[in-house]
Parts: sequence; C-alpha cells; structure tokens
Amino acid sequence: MYLWVKAIHLIAMVTWFAALFYLPRLYVYHAMARDKNETTSMETFKTMERKLYRGIMTPSMIVVLIFGGWMLFLNPTWLSQGWMHTKLLLVALLVAYHHVCLIYLKQFAQDRCKKGHVFFRWFNELPVVALLIIVILAVLKPY
Repeated sequence: MYLWVKAIHLIAMVTWFAALFYLPRLYVYHAMARDKNETTSMETFKTMERKLYRGIMTPSMIVVLIFGGWMLFLNPTWLSQGWMHTKLLLVALLVAYHHVCLIYLKQFAQDRCKKGHVFFRWFNELPVVALLIIVILAVLKPY
C-alpha cells in the first residue's frame, strides 16, 4: 500500500507545482494586460486564474498534504530526521505561498492589484527553488 500512497502523493505534487508555476505566470500576463488597459484580456485572465486556483491548485495541494501525512504515519521515524524537518518547513512555506497567490487572485479579480509584471516574474521563481531543495532532500536524505 505504501507505494500507492507514494505514487498518489507524487502525482498530486507534480500537479500542484505545475499550478504553482503557472498561476504567477498568468499574473505576469494579467499585469501586462492591465498596464495596456486590455479589458477583454483582463477578464479572461480572471477566469483562468480562478479556475486554476480553485479547480486544480487547491485540490492538488490538499491531496499532497493528505498523502504526505499518510506517508509520515507509515514511516514515523522520518520525523526524527533533519532532512524531513527542512522538507516540512519548505512545504509549510509553499502552503503560505499558495495562500499569498489567493490574495493576489482576489486583488486582480477586484482590479486592485498594483504589483507589476516584473514583481510577478520574480515571485514566480520562489516555488522553483523550493522544488529543487525538496526533491534533493527527499531523494538524498542528507542528514
């Protein structure tokens, strides 16, 4: 059963990260459309952002957390290992990042977001760093 739990966890993780990469990229394009006052494009981005966040990003985050917790339940000794502490900290930061994405989604939906496309280009890089470290920790279990 463990391998099924791990497989579902990994599939959900890939889906969550795809959304974590794509939503801020949509914010880049949304901010650019806002700066050009392209009203039709902005409405399209609002719909895409909402559907991505609610239909893909949040459900996959929930599955990641449930199945990751299940794997910890099946392997409780991991909780005494430093690599897991670091990984769990990064996952907590990703959950916070996920919720910050919701703040920007609501701001864009209400036409109140003042951040520019350059900000969102940098914002988009944060989950990349987290993914690199998390995969290295999970595979190598360095400490």
